[in-house]
Amino acid sequence: MVTIASDIDVLARFGRALADPIRCRILIALREAPAHPADLADLLGISRTRLSNHLACLRDCGLVVAVPVGRRTRYELADERLGHALDDLRTAVIAVAADRTCVDADEKGCC
Repeated sequence: MVTIASDIDVLARFGRALADPIRCRILIALREAPAHPADLADLLGISRTRLSNHLACLRDCGLVVAVPVGRRTRYELADERLGHALDDLRTAVIAVAADRTCVDADEKGCC
């Protein structure tokens, strides 16, 4: 049973990270290449403070890691398999539900 609980926790953390469009954009950007926060903020068009909050969430979920590089910090995916998982999820959702719109959690039903 411990494995099931661990699997559920991992999926829940991954889902929590993907629940926010900015965090999705960060993960997709980091899938392409590691990046420094200032560069990510510029790329995504958001403030560094807002980016910092999202990066903290992604670190807490175990999806990204901060790597010290001299006096700066670079962020990257915690495991290269996460990039493959993001690609698989993206293509699976597109293949299955390309003609559907996801309903907000507050509304009835789900995609």
